[in-house]
Amino acid sequence: MAILTQLSSWAGGRRKPPAWVGALALLVATAITPAVHAQTTPAREYQVKAVFLFNFAQFVHWPPQAFAESQAPLVIGVLGDDPFGSSLDDAVRGELVNNHPLVIQRYRRVEDVGDCHILFISQSEAGQLEQIFDRLKGRSILTVSDADEFTHRGGMIRFVTEKNRVRLRVNLEVAKASNLAISSKLLRPAEIVTTRED
Repeated sequence: MAILTQLSSWAGGRRKPPAWVGALALLVATAITPAVHAQTTPAREYQVKAVFLFNFAQFVHWPPQAFAESQAPLVIGVLGDDPFGSSLDDAVRGELVNNHPLVIQRYRRVEDVGDCHILFISQSEAGQLEQIFDRLKGRSILTVSDADEFTHRGGMIRFVTEKNRVRLRVNLEVAKASNLAISSKLLRPAEIVTTRED
């Protein structure tokens, strides 16, 4: 994995690691833990969530038609207010997943979402989730949020912060309906829910 090579070069002192590398090392070392400590500040919490989004790119399989070509970018989008600051950009900078460079896009409206593979839907959009899901229907986009009842309302992965730890809730039936296959390595530590519970 490219990120392990990069971690080794930082450990050897050849390059200074960016601020997010501590959180990334934690996730890589534990192969996505069931609960990752989210530091007490929102900025630290969203650094951890940014690293999770990076990891999702490695543990989700998209159908070939989700990419215009074999080396097209894998796009991670943020819809609505961006809580990540530079953390998300830092987490994916220079990374490749299955020969796809990772690219970050930010969208103000769901109508602006073009080629996108992972879409973090901000809490600012919680009031219009149903309209967002209707607009994305039929597209192989992994939807992620930390909004309340996200997976109950049709989202795929919800970040849940409990006692300063970030946990995952996954709605597998919605992911499968969008032709996405989620690795057991990601599902093992997650809580599996349906649209009837969250």
